[in-house]
Amino acid sequence: MASSSASSCLPRGAAHSSPHARTKNPLRRGRRGRGSSSSSSSYQQHQHYQHHNLLPRLGASNDNSGGGASKDVWLLDYGAGNVRSIRNAIRYLGYNVRDVTSPKDLARADVNKLVFPGVGAFGSAMDELKRRGYVEALRDYIQEDRPFFGICIGMQVLYEGSEESEGVEGLGILRGTIKKFDTSPGKPVPHIGWNTINVLKDGESNTLLPRDEYQDARVYFVHSYHGVSAVPAIESQSKDWLLAEGNYGHPFVAAVSNNSEVFATQFHPEKSGGIGLSIMENFLSGGARKDARDAAKARGDSSLAKRVIACLDVRSNDNGDLVVTKGDQYDVREKGDENEVRNLGKPVELATKYFRWGADEVTFLNITGFRDFPLGDLPMLEVLKKSSEKVFVPLTVGGGIREFTDSTGKFYSSLDVASEYFLSGADKISIGSEAVYAAENYWGNNRQKNGDTSIEQISERYGKQAVVISIDPRRVYVSDPGETELKTVKTSIPGPGGEEYCWWQCTVKGGREGRQIGAYEVALAVEGLGAGEILLNCIDRDGTGDGFDLELINLISDSVNIPVIASSGAGSSQHFIDVFKQTNASAALAAGIFHREEVKISTIKDHMVTES
Repeated sequence: MASSSASSCLPRGAAHSSPHARTKNPLRRGRRGRGSSSSSSSYQQHQHYQHHNLLPRLGASNDNSGGGASKDVWLLDYGAGNVRSIRNAIRYLGYNVRDVTSPKDLARADVNKLVFPGVGAFGSAMDELKRRGYVEALRDYIQEDRPFFGICIGMQVLYEGSEESEGVEGLGILRGTIKKFDTSPGKPVPHIGWNTINVLKDGESNTLLPRDEYQDARVYFVHSYHGVSAVPAIESQSKDWLLAEGNYGHPFVAAVSNNSEVFATQFHPEKSGGIGLSIMENFLSGGARKDARDAAKARGDSSLAKRVIACLDVRSNDNGDLVVTKGDQYDVREKGDENEVRNLGKPVELATKYFRWGADEVTFLNITGFRDFPLGDLPMLEVLKKSSEKVFVPLTVGGGIREFTDSTGKFYSSLDVASEYFLSGADKISIGSEAVYAAENYWGNNRQKNGDTSIEQISERYGKQAVVISIDPRRVYVSDPGETELKTVKTSIPGPGGEEYCWWQCTVKGGREGRQIGAYEVALAVEGLGAGEILLNCIDRDGTGDGFDLELINLISDSVNIPVIASSGAGSSQHFIDVFKQTNASAALAAGIFHREEVKISTIKDHMVTES
């Protein structure tokens, strides 16, 4: 994960199924082309090769000696964010993970493969490196041209500074300052999702990211800040370290290398599926794994791809077992005399399946809350740990991200809870009811922030890209906009009394309690408080299969400059086409149609290619 500055990564897969028959969409409005500027038209190879073909080959190989080199990989973990995914990826590739425990370790001769997975904000990363005494030792290690792989913030700290943290000095290996992305209509920030890279170097010196293998490969980014150039501030083998660029309205630094042992990427290889794992293997093996690179070829256009996200609603059933369930307008119990919780499978098994199907991200929504569990025993922690061993795309977890006191009387802040989720394998956390209360206070205090909300605290520590706000609204019809002070729209779906206007009332406590604040007002507030993304649900559409509420999605995605994930109502692949073409949604999420295998992710992506 990254911060307002850094970021995360993911891929896709293959399979086919028959499309779901239901295509009814009463909210379809016929505004074609709304999302075309940032939508990808070429998913084919990227989506269909990675999980199914490449991952077993990498995981099955034990010949990772790289010409007899040590299989030990040293990890510099300064205590921020999801480093578990890096550990799991390294182990998956057949290497041993060893932790750097002091600055003196970096001077040891046997520390010959160093991975620095920076997460969070530039300033907090550098502050932590300074506090632990690593700055000089790390700078010396890199200047000695020893094998180094920096990821996300781990690349950004190579520069002299960042606009994200004015006055904080970086390592100064590269000249210049990390800049913030500008925002514009249809270009939300953070830059989150799958984007292509333009590899600028070729030849024998570039064994880590060969142009003929990785040109136009799609990898996973999540960052708000970016490098502009890569000119070394020290004498090195290369006068220009710029290895690859991405493009998000304009070019930015995607990867740097000194044409020797030092390598760093803005994207997250550990979250970029097969392509990302092959890039990691190239570094770990010293460029020896040609077979992995051959398997990782992918082509695509240079736009940011729309994401298809698989969602798993997780709760305990009446026997106390964790199961994946799905409700109809949030009711997850079967109809009938026994009224049992609907059981659609086991969380880890389904998450792994959707990864191999080609899900761009997997989201767990913990709808039980587990209020009585001490934090270390939260069942979702184990689900995350096991999932992160098999799922190499971003994992989001929501539910219970709030302060609480457990049954033993121990108090936990929302930051404590989030930290445990990150340490267990989550890349992003989703906040629900607490965000609504924070939004009410934000407007009540005349848009003043006080720093004590979970949104502010978590985004400050881990970066805004790590904070997703889940909004659960339902329609409220009015005959005239003057009947409410909240934002209304003229709707194409009249109310039960013929009302032509509506607003969307936010709910808390799993949809059980309505609040006098609208989805529009909450969206503006959480953006102001530092959230990086909005998961926009719709209670009226949940479980109906009638399509996404395009009017709601248009209202929110046109009003904020952070990515919006459309949720609730998907019943066919056409509904994904509709939401991507007719709104500015950056991603779309579904649950039931995947659990019941009515539609497979590859079917949706094939349809997206066909529809361009």
